[in-house]
Amino acid sequence: MPITVDIDVMLARRKMSVGELADRVGITPANLAVLKNGRAKAVRFATLAALCEVLACQPGDLLRWEAEAEAEAEAEDAAADG
Repeated sequence: MPITVDIDVMLARRKMSVGELADRVGITPANLAVLKNGRAKAVRFATLAALCEVLACQPGDLLRWEAEAEAEAEAEDAAADG
């Protein structure tokens, strides 16, 4: 999937836990983990808007597109660093 989710980056910048973000957004920690780990196939605009409101950011701070080759190379690098 060429869309990368950078929720971890924003959580670190805001010094916020996944559980706290899930509570404040109104979704389960399990559903937030699916989104955060890039396993989600879709995200509702209402959820995206709530994430942006709680994290005081723009959608582009949470989502970015990268070419398939770049995404695969990053995944391989992350697996090697493991």
